[in-house]
Order: sequence, then C-alpha cells, then structure tokens
Amino acid sequence: MQKSSLEGLNEKQKEAVITTEGPLLVLAGAGAGKTKTIAERIRHLVRQGVTPSSILAITFTNKAAKEMRERVDRMLGEDMSLNRPVSMSERPFVSTFHALGVHIIKENASRLGLNRHFTIFDKDDSKRAVKEALEKNNLDPKTHDPARIVSIISKEKGRGVTELDYKDRSDKGFFSDIVESVWAEYEKILRRDSALDFDDLLLKTAKLLKTNTEVRKHYQNIWKYVHIDEYQDTNGVQYEISKLLIGSEKNICVVGDIDQNIYSWRGADIKNILDFENDYPGAKIILLEENYRSTKTILDAANAVIEKNTVRRKKTLFTSNSLGDKIGIFQGFDESSEAEFIATKTEALIKSGLKPENIAVLYRANFQSRILEEAFMQHRLPYQMIGTRFFERKEIKDILSYLRASLNPECLSDIKRVINIPARGIGKTTVVKLFTGLQENLPTATKKKIDQFYELLGEIKKFAEKNPPSKTIQFIIRESGLETLWKENKGEDLERLENAYELAAVSERYDELSPLDGVEQLLSDSALQSDQDELSDKKIGVKLMTVHASKGLEFDVVFVSGLEDGLFPHQKITKENISKGEAEEERRLFYVAITRARNKIFLSYAQVRMIFGQREVNIPSEFIFDIPEELTEEVTFDTDNAWKKKPLLEIPFD
Repeated sequence: MQKSSLEGLNEKQKEAVITTEGPLLVLAGAGAGKTKTIAERIRHLVRQGVTPSSILAITFTNKAAKEMRERVDRMLGEDMSLNRPVSMSERPFVSTFHALGVHIIKENASRLGLNRHFTIFDKDDSKRAVKEALEKNNLDPKTHDPARIVSIISKEKGRGVTELDYKDRSDKGFFSDIVESVWAEYEKILRRDSALDFDDLLLKTAKLLKTNTEVRKHYQNIWKYVHIDEYQDTNGVQYEISKLLIGSEKNICVVGDIDQNIYSWRGADIKNILDFENDYPGAKIILLEENYRSTKTILDAANAVIEKNTVRRKKTLFTSNSLGDKIGIFQGFDESSEAEFIATKTEALIKSGLKPENIAVLYRANFQSRILEEAFMQHRLPYQMIGTRFFERKEIKDILSYLRASLNPECLSDIKRVINIPARGIGKTTVVKLFTGLQENLPTATKKKIDQFYELLGEIKKFAEKNPPSKTIQFIIRESGLETLWKENKGEDLERLENAYELAAVSERYDELSPLDGVEQLLSDSALQSDQDELSDKKIGVKLMTVHASKGLEFDVVFVSGLEDGLFPHQKITKENISKGEAEEERRLFYVAITRARNKIFLSYAQVRMIFGQREVNIPSEFIFDIPEELTEEVTFDTDNAWKKKPLLEIPFD
C-alpha cells in the first residue's frame, strides 16, 4: 500500500505540509527537519492536483538545491498515487537565487542587451576588472585596494543600489567619490565583455521583474506556489525578487530560523523574516521546535546560549534523543597546544571507530586554520580543508575561459587570460593593440598567430554545439596545447593536468543535457559555487572549516576552536560603538556552531595566541559561561595522551 505523505511527520510538520494556500512562515529550528518538510509539502501539492512545473523552491547553496531537487524527484518518481511519472520538463523548479537569476536573464537576454552566452564574473574576475577601472581613472591599485571596492559595490548592489543610484547620492565623501568613478568604469568593462558579476544576477533580475509587467506576469503565471528556504539570509534584492514572483493568490511559503541569521556582513537583513506578517497580512506562522539531530545536552546548551538574544521569536528546541555526553572544554596554553589537543583527540576518536568525515573542526577566522592543518599533517590524519575551491584553481579557470571565450568572443577578459596560454608569442603589447583596434599595425606573423587563436575558439564552439560537455572539456585540454605543456613538465604541472582531467570527470554530470544546455549549466555552476560545494562523499577526512561555512551541515563530533574574547565573539564587536545587532549575530554564529553536532562537542581556547604578529593574552569567551556548568566538563591530556576529565573550574571573567 502507498504510504501517506504525512507519515513520519510530527504534528507541526504535518500542519506546514497541508497549509498550501496563502502566505506561510515556518520557523524551523536547527535539526528540525525543514528540508523534509518542504519536500513533503511539494509532494502534497502535486497529490492535490498542482502541476509540478508550477512549483518553485529556492534555497541558498548549490549543495542544498541539489539535495532538495534529488529528494523531490525521488519522492515524485516513487509515488504510485500519482497518475503517471513526472517527466524532467514537468518537475518543480528547484534552484538557488543566483541560478534562478541566470535562468530568467538567459530567457530575456535580448531585452537586457546581452549575449545569451554572457559571462559571469566571479570575485577574482571582478577584482581584475576593478583594478583595470582604477588604472583607467589614473588611480593606483596599491593605494586603493580593489577587493575593498568590489566589496562596497557588491554590498550596494545587494541592497538594490545601481551605479546611477550611487552616483546620485548626496551623502558621499572622498572615498565614495573614488568608488563612484571606478564603479562607472567597471560597468563599462562588464558591458564591453557582455558580462554580469555575481550581484548583477540578482539586481538585473529584480529590475527586470519590477519594470517589465509582461515578464513579471509571465513568471507569476508559471510559478503558482513559491517556497523560499533560509529566508532569514535574504538580502534586499532577494527579498524584492521574492515579492515580485508572488501572484495575487500570495501562495508563498518561507522557511527560516531567526536564530541562524549570520550573514549581515554580506547583506542579509533579519528584518525580512521578522516583518513577514506585515508584508503578508493574515500569514500563518508555524514553529518547528522538535530536533532530530542532537542530544538533550547539546540542545540545552544551545537554548541557554540563544535565549540571551532579544531580536528573535521565542523558540525552544527539544528532542526525544538521549541525554548524551557533557560538553568538553579544553584550555590550552597557546594555539599549538590547542591544535595538538584537537588532533590527538581526533586521532583517538578515529581509532575508536568513528569515521573521519563525521568529525568537524570549526573556527571563527580563516587564519586559525594554519596551525590546525599543521597538527593534522603531523598526526597523519586525513582531512579536507573547506574553502580552497576547485573552480578557483588557475588551470581550471584557464580551461573554462577557453570555453567561455568560444561562446562569448566579446569577453575581452577571457581572451586576455588565455590568448597566450600556452605561450604563442603574443605579448602584452600585442594584446593592447588587439583590444584597441590597432591590430592592422601588427607584423604579419603576429596576425597569423592571432588568427590561429580565434580559429581555435571557433573549433571549440563547433565542437561544444555537437558534443557532451565532458568531451568538450577534453577537446579544449588537448587542442589548446595545455595537455602537451603539462605533460612535458613535472611537479606542479602534473597536478594541474590531474585537476584538468578531474574537470572533465566533473563535467560528466552535465552530459545528460543537450550539448549547449550542458555547457551553459557547467559554466553557471562553476561561477556560482560556494564553499560547501567542495564537500564530497567520496573525499574521506575530517572537515576543517569556518563556522559560517558549516551552516546547514551536521556531524557526529564537532570541535569549536578559538573561543576567546576578541576572537569568538570577534574583536569587531568588543568596541564601544558596536550595535546590538552585531553583538547578537556573533551569539547566533556560536549557536550555529554547537547545533552542528549530533553527539559530542568540544570547545577549546588558548590562554595566549599569536594574532597579526602580536602575542595576546586571552580570557575565555563569554559564550562558554553562557552554558550551564552542569552541562560541561573540563578535558585535559598529559604528555602520554592519557585523557582526563574533571568538572569545569570556575574561570575569572570580567
């Protein structure tokens, strides 16, 4: 007999599933089964007769979108109560916000004056373009950091501000005037290259939906039921897109957790979820508080930590899981002893039978990773450092630039990147003349080399139009001369060749699509990847990552390192002029860290730590003292690695 779609759900989850009409806010605590609830809600809608393709589900990372898409597809494929299987073309549209933007922009490229194969600039591309914009304004990139300017432009675009909006503002100072002039030149470079940056994917989408009634109505008519996950992380533009996609029926279901809002630094606005009832009068609110992930001890600690925040809706996590172990707290003399503790304890856990991939080491700031990585290497422990992205490697970007340039020859940035890789005798002076229309002044031999390069791009395009993406990547590696170059050399070049072959293997997942659709999806996904996209079930090892990167993940054992006042909470919030919102976000970040654990948590800190070349004496983080003492135990180890446990000693705290 076919199971009911409500089986296996608790009462609150069932309520969220069957509430299908009108606005709905689901406040889902950590580990409360929100992904399962959204997927079951989609299946319930289809069972009620809703056309699958009229359902939209948006989340924030490629990894989350992939997991959601696979779960929904599996549910609908296995559901015998449906009259017929759901085909690929009919299935719900499950996507990230940025991938949704790519989809809408590609379908309306001509309206926006774009090549359908427009290039997506990642952060490195944007930095290079801003550096070029600085130089064109006779400004020194060494004096005016391109990364800082990119960050300012990105944050403004995330708020819905365009270059012209920024120019018209009257509250600007000296540096803002520099940003204004650089931003104007930066936009010219984007137009020259038929390119959009990461933030344009949202900003252009929002502007199009807002200003073009026909386009807006078109998508409102397609997607009658809209689901948005991690709603607390939406910025101004994402919030606007969400509202613009909702038709007159107001069938919007947003899922989020105020207590896990940790991205204000990149534009996330907690007011979006707090004001949901004002935006959608009559909205239903459902709280998911039953946690299926963690032990009672971990949840008691999490509840004690987060209840000190005032900007939230009261929510108390509970579970039917066991009480579990106490939270271990380790005090090291310095960062080396802290790292040695984590590596030694990890080694013991692995020897006891725990899989390395079920262990995570979290830290507040990236610089903390160095000493931890050294300790893991000394102990010969398998680990994976999350944050070094595959698609950001030089050799991978070179191959993808060949592909992008073949489809979009207008992108001078891609042409410039690969025109002399491998070396073809085309120097910087030649490139300048080529880009400024002076190629007729070049020697005949040089012109021939340039013509051969463009012929290669033409061959790549023809091949890409008829062959699967994985074969196209192999074609580029071979025909560009990169394979020969890397085979001739040893050491690092062999590693580059291995990475190139890995790109071809990765591309196989797009081979099921038509050739050009597959290539476009590959290029979009490579540009829109996040830290979590580096995670792989095939890669064995303890995961080392920032707390921010860990959001949405779970592990059996979690180490949270560097719990010192000034580091976690971060020093930026210990200043007298910090806002209440900044202080509460650090507490939410710690809440996210401890709720990643299923069974055991170790919190550690160092009495002395080297930061920016200075040895600093530390006091423990206030967050440690927010956890009731009866839930913790101090953990130490001697030189023989014999573990000892004793009650946590009271530590003076000012």
